[in-house]
Amino acid sequence: MDRVALRGLKARGHHGVFPKERNEGQTFIVDLVLGLDTRPAAADDDLSRTVHYGVVAEEVVAVVEGDPVDLIETLAERIAQVCLKHDVVEEVEVVVHKPDAPITVPFDDVTITITRSRV
Repeated sequence: MDRVALRGLKARGHHGVFPKERNEGQTFIVDLVLGLDTRPAAADDDLSRTVHYGVVAEEVVAVVEGDPVDLIETLAERIAQVCLKHDVVEEVEVVVHKPDAPITVPFDDVTITITRSRV
């Protein structure tokens, strides 16, 4: 299976369990690895036979900017389902970064990584 990766998609969302997170929002960063067979697109040099990663990026940002959820696990699942709606995408790995998570000790990042497939 071939891979198309999008790294560092940034969007502001209002996800989290605390009122401040819901009211003020924060930046979320998303990394995606889409699993698909790119041979048909490459053979014909045809965008319609692969995934349009620009469209996927816009859809993912819309999910992050959309309806709030409590958990980044839920956000990652929603993102995965949007990616799998593209017929050629057989598998997706989603990493959601929450670099401004409300943690009381110094840290670099909080992430959730999930992998989902059609099978």
